[in-house]
Amino acid sequence: MQNLQSIMETISGWVWGPFMLVLIVGTGVFLTFRLLFWQFRMLPLAFKQVFGKHPSHEGDISQFGSLMTALSATIGTGNIAGVATACVLGGPGAVFWMWMTALFGMATKYGEGVLAVKYRVKNERGEMSGGPMYYIERGLKWKWLALIFAFFGAVASFGIGSSVQSNTVALAVENGFGLETWITGIVITVLSALVILGGIKWIARASSFIVPIMAIGYVAGGLIIIFNNLELVGPALKMICTYAFTGEAAAGGAIGAAIRYGVARGVFSNEAGMGSAPIAAAAAKTDHPARQGLVSMTGTFIDTIIVCSITGIVLVMGFIMAGQSFGDQNGAVLTISVFDKLLPGIGGWVVTFGVIFFAYSTILGWSYYGEKCATYLLGEKFVLPYRLIYIASVFIGCVATLDLVWLFADTFNGLMAVPNLIALLLLSGVIAKESKDFIARRKSGELY
Repeated sequence: MQNLQSIMETISGWVWGPFMLVLIVGTGVFLTFRLLFWQFRMLPLAFKQVFGKHPSHEGDISQFGSLMTALSATIGTGNIAGVATACVLGGPGAVFWMWMTALFGMATKYGEGVLAVKYRVKNERGEMSGGPMYYIERGLKWKWLALIFAFFGAVASFGIGSSVQSNTVALAVENGFGLETWITGIVITVLSALVILGGIKWIARASSFIVPIMAIGYVAGGLIIIFNNLELVGPALKMICTYAFTGEAAAGGAIGAAIRYGVARGVFSNEAGMGSAPIAAAAAKTDHPARQGLVSMTGTFIDTIIVCSITGIVLVMGFIMAGQSFGDQNGAVLTISVFDKLLPGIGGWVVTFGVIFFAYSTILGWSYYGEKCATYLLGEKFVLPYRLIYIASVFIGCVATLDLVWLFADTFNGLMAVPNLIALLLLSGVIAKESKDFIARRKSGELY
């Protein structure tokens, strides 16, 4: 078992090494220039689309529902534990590189949304199916690469989507309330089953209820801390921007550490380029691929520029108050500790409940991603068996030790990105064409 863990650590280190990070960020930079900085020019319109209602358009769920489903899988422990890890290993400057990753990642997420709708199909049950496996097969005509993506996505869902998330909830409840992990396991498994067995429409309904509440609650707690300590905001922002280019307070004192961990945790948090979110985007009711692309890219803005920024700024404020030291703490424990110090009495609970609900929502969102990947490989007859196996993995995650599972999950999650990024780069002309068509048809009055 130790040998297997050592092998997986090596593979994971390669998958998430410099090449992968350059490929992910580079794709966002390329699309940004190819689309003439589309994500910045169109952001106000993009947010208007989020709350639009288009029941007559083809699709399974509203654009808001598709965004909330994507955000349910995206806003998770990475926004709490991931940001803390980036700050500890990369220093306060890592927050700056998370921002840069998100700004370019918005172009990537836009491209994913466009291709998801452009190449989606209607399955045997009359539901929309789409995502990287479909735009790789139908756009590039590379069925073999589509199958590889679907395999990586299906395997990753049992790790990053279910077991490691339920394990996070079980440990958070045990530490906060003293409840044994198997009891939490039963509760969260039942709650997951009630939603997952209902399919995408139930997942979208649950996500549309849970995600706004949990995100607003967490952000509100962070903003209270920021407004209560306004004198620290300026120094915190200055430190973030300065340390991004000096590497101070980073592991080894190197600027490379700030960039590496900032980019890596930013990608892990917003999943731009991973190929997961377009699976949900394909189910949206929309009249044009570019419209859904706009909705999709707001997810990266919300996840990183808003939620991760709250965590990062509060952590750096705590870093300053503690004499520019994070001590021996890391991950969610560090975030809970800092929030509790800066907002005594309730700060720690804000983060604890955030971890619980963020992880639960990720379980729901990833069940849909994994289901679509599994059915692409094995057919629609595998829908119910997949859901039952996935639900079982939720309980297993609560009671098992998951060091090796984390490695598998991290590795396959990273491997998903390679086929997806290849498709985004090779189909960038399609993305640009759809974008121009959207603008032209809006100017002519054909589209609102």
